[in-house]
Amino acid sequence: MKKIVALMLVLVMALSVCACAGVETNGDNTGDNKQSEVIKDSNNDGQIEVGTVDNVEVNKADEHMDAAEASASGKWEALFVPLNIEGRAIDMANFDLTPTPEELEAMKNEPAYGRTIKYFMSDGCTSGPTMADHLGYYAEAGLTAEGVKGSSDVEALGTNQVDVATGMMAKMLVPITNGVDITFTGGAHIGCKSLYVLADSEYATTADLKGQKISVPNGIGKSDYNITALLLDADGINYSTDVELVQVSADACVTAMENGEIAAALLSDTFAYAMVKDGKLKCIRSQLDTDFADRVCCVMAMNGTFVKENPTIAKKVAQAVQKAHSYMRDNPEEATTVLMDMGWNGGNYEMNIMINNSLQFGLSDEFTGNTLKDFIERYIRLGLITSMDNADEVLDLAWTPVL
Repeated sequence: MKKIVALMLVLVMALSVCACAGVETNGDNTGDNKQSEVIKDSNNDGQIEVGTVDNVEVNKADEHMDAAEASASGKWEALFVPLNIEGRAIDMANFDLTPTPEELEAMKNEPAYGRTIKYFMSDGCTSGPTMADHLGYYAEAGLTAEGVKGSSDVEALGTNQVDVATGMMAKMLVPITNGVDITFTGGAHIGCKSLYVLADSEYATTADLKGQKISVPNGIGKSDYNITALLLDADGINYSTDVELVQVSADACVTAMENGEIAAALLSDTFAYAMVKDGKLKCIRSQLDTDFADRVCCVMAMNGTFVKENPTIAKKVAQAVQKAHSYMRDNPEEATTVLMDMGWNGGNYEMNIMINNSLQFGLSDEFTGNTLKDFIERYIRLGLITSMDNADEVLDLAWTPVL
């Protein structure tokens, strides 16, 4: 009976995604770019929500402050000033993606050679694979690429509907330990979600939230839940006994706070920005704080079987996506213009530049691997991972750097 149910779930997942043309190329890898349509994160599955408010003030800061300090001082934008962390960035900006003769020969012997590489189309901070197509990087790497839209990158990757996606590590790690066929192949960026409370509330730090309810908008046991658990744990707060994590959708969180139903919520920074500027919310803890700025948030992930069977092609795909990430990091203004023109960012232009720059796209394998080792140990200790208890075995399963 369980097998029948599982097969039915896989069929539903498969029907939930559909292919949409991104950049199409002919046999000699020439072709015209085609604009792709990208769905917004309407189901709040853990991606960054696209901003919708244009007329907000952006006050740039010169020096980084952590969330609680920045909010208390009235200099909230100081949170988005990147910290300089040596070894965090991967530099692929000037990398020649053209396959070497040896790579081309190896690619010809792999099952995926000659077929279209499919990537999960998404927006905002998870748009690296889509941006790689827009910039022509797959074609430069000798590949034909096509975007796939769907409601879940985890489902699309796990059911082999797509080969590559960028998404939240916190969303994918637990499913991997439960047998979903996904592996991480590189680091995408830091930051993007933070804990918010009402601006006029008594809550100034996470310690003030003890005994209170905190919303994790995409649900118990999912990415918002896991991120909140880690943020609280870093401050010595037990997410399962010191607070109560509940699900309230992102668009209902402010009302729920005003009604006294919850004290705080984990929200994407682009979604909360206008409400902070309007004096409704303040940020008290963030993945951009100093102790999380050296930890990956979103990762590049691939279907595990695809990577095992096509190691050279997987490497070329990863190179294309990381070259796009390097472009996004090194050229925040130009990248934001592309993202907004294509509908992959929304809201205020200056806000998007500032927040996109804070994400520091394109993370080195060493940086990403160190994060994963640390987070896996925490997930096991906190009971977020329950199907495996050996951190090294989880790391071997979840982490396949291909570059």
